[in-house]
Amino acid sequence: MNLTPLKRSILLAAARANEGHIASAFSVLDLLWVLYDQILRVDPRDPEAADRDRFVLSKGHASLALYAVLIAKGFCPGRTLDEFASLQSIFGGHPDRNKIPGVEASTGSLGHGFPMAVGMALGLRHKKSPARVFALIGDGEANEGSIWESILLAAHHRLNRLCCIVDHNHSTDRALKMDDLKNKFEAFDWEALDLDGHDHVAIAKALTREPGERPRAFIARTVKGCGCKPMENNPAWHHRAPTAEELPALLESLT
Repeated sequence: MNLTPLKRSILLAAARANEGHIASAFSVLDLLWVLYDQILRVDPRDPEAADRDRFVLSKGHASLALYAVLIAKGFCPGRTLDEFASLQSIFGGHPDRNKIPGVEASTGSLGHGFPMAVGMALGLRHKKSPARVFALIGDGEANEGSIWESILLAAHHRLNRLCCIVDHNHSTDRALKMDDLKNKFEAFDWEALDLDGHDHVAIAKALTREPGERPRAFIARTVKGCGCKPMENNPAWHHRAPTAEELPALLESLT
């Protein structure tokens, strides 16, 4: 699917609110769309069903992408991104599970969401649930010790219905390079696979694979700000809203 209309709504919402991590949202939008469109067993009419699949956006600052997808998929009827970051809105700068249907965990502090996903996977194992748990982390977030402690715990318990998706857009390279994340996960006794994080066919093919015996990591090669040339791999756009003067050119550049 062409996600330009969703990118347009994200850009306009951030400009209107003067808030948001647009480039991070564009980095993960393809991954989230394929998850909710083709992979997750979750019904927007009953988002609390016991045996639903779970998704945790551990890099909560990419919330605009999650909101756009949840709205498009019918989880939030009557809602639009026009209200993003307003006082009356359910859509804040980071996801809130107590306000937004379909949000499984309130995230924002990096390194917190993925441990919660591991706990979910362990709890579902004890309940003998067939549900799968997917969590999306950032490569910069993988600098957090809590991430690797949770990776070790998941491997120890052989949580084979747990999938970690890494948004590997290299935005952290200026501070600390993560190098070969596939080998790192494999060294922690996970299955790991590299994929193109903007190729919908490749994403769907990878995420529909039947669970094996170990937890599985997908290292998604992505471009921060993907589809908006002035933002692509530009650190200045990490947390910044466009001005009224910049907005027309940014909208025009969307692909």
